[in-house]
Amino acid sequence: MNKRIFLQAIATAALCAGSIPAIADNYPSRPVKIIVPYVAGGTVDLVARVLAQKLGEQMGQPFIVDNRPGASGSIGSDMASKASPDGYTLLLQSPTLVASPFLMKKTPYNVKTDFTAISLLGSVPMVAVANPAVPGKNLQEFLAAARREPSKYAFGTSAIGSPMHLAQEAIKRDGKLDVPIVIYKGTGSALNDVLGGQISMIIDAIPSSAPNIAAGKLKPLAVTTRERLPSMPNVPTVAESGFAGFEMVSWYGLWAPPRLPAAILERLSAEVAKAMRSPFVAERLEPQGFVSSPSTPAEFSTYIDKEAATYERIVKDAKIQID
Repeated sequence: MNKRIFLQAIATAALCAGSIPAIADNYPSRPVKIIVPYVAGGTVDLVARVLAQKLGEQMGQPFIVDNRPGASGSIGSDMASKASPDGYTLLLQSPTLVASPFLMKKTPYNVKTDFTAISLLGSVPMVAVANPAVPGKNLQEFLAAARREPSKYAFGTSAIGSPMHLAQEAIKRDGKLDVPIVIYKGTGSALNDVLGGQISMIIDAIPSSAPNIAAGKLKPLAVTTRERLPSMPNVPTVAESGFAGFEMVSWYGLWAPPRLPAAILERLSAEVAKAMRSPFVAERLEPQGFVSSPSTPAEFSTYIDKEAATYERIVKDAKIQID
């Protein structure tokens, strides 16, 4: 390489390096799309719309929620993984994104290589609830009754591979239970059958069960969080009920396509953290039981790895498979 070409290469590298902060400074210069791979109205959609509104206010461009449901979230997630890595297409997803590769024979994406992890957003605690007529005042007593006469009991869940389903499979495995889990098409149907006595128990996100718990129509047996909840101080945790170390929540995160420029990733991470800690977000999501916990991209990647290991073990032990 002659001296002239060498100097040109150095100048080009310096120019590119100097443009990295400019990329972040100019981003976003047009609307940003947040793909939600489910129908409108669910918790993932709610979190996305609240976050989108706040990010739009902070960053001066619209953040638009784009619902792309289908195939347990795989269709919209695949679209996001194949979008241009310019920060203008994001994905807001639940643990289903991480659990899907273990549940399905084939998924169109690799969670580790086909996405850029931006931030954990937060989580919603879950609670094991039963019809008031079932035996036991807590999970430990209820499970003892189910072990004695398993044919009298059944669990229910809203979707295969959901956090609610996987939590029940873990309890069945570690509690040495032989009871069926009935798969419903939605939480509402499962709740109705618990209320009607057709099934014994479900694990549900607290916001949807809370009204029936308050009315005495459902009996809370245990919460799935590491510690007891201030809103339910007399309800033990699953860990306290004979399942040491148990903790599972329904969490939500933000991803981008792979190879997102570092400057945009850093900008998005900072803006998301600011938004998730804002009074605006707290006022809209905390009444739904949401616990905000934004993270750095590195922290989120570590969290994903930990959760993936948990889901893989549960799915394999339960021999769950979606064709």
